[in-house]
Amino acid sequence: MPIILSYPLSIPEIRVLQEFRRLSAETLPIDKIRNIKHPVEQGDALASSLVGKGYLVADAAQENFTLTDKSKSFLAIDYKP
Repeated sequence: MPIILSYPLSIPEIRVLQEFRRLSAETLPIDKIRNIKHPVEQGDALASSLVGKGYLVADAAQENFTLTDKSKSFLAIDYKP
């Protein structure tokens, strides 16, 4: 039985957010996001998509991305398969 999330996120976007949790970081540079293995999209597009959905905030130069309260709420979910 699949787990249905009430968040409009793709699997690659969730991988990006999970990387923040894995590294225990609130902010990551774009280079770290680019290095996450994405089978579908580039890290830049995923980071921009998450900014558009309100899960990340980018600095003026689009070099560093910070979690928002919305993404912290998502990452706080204690999911069990």
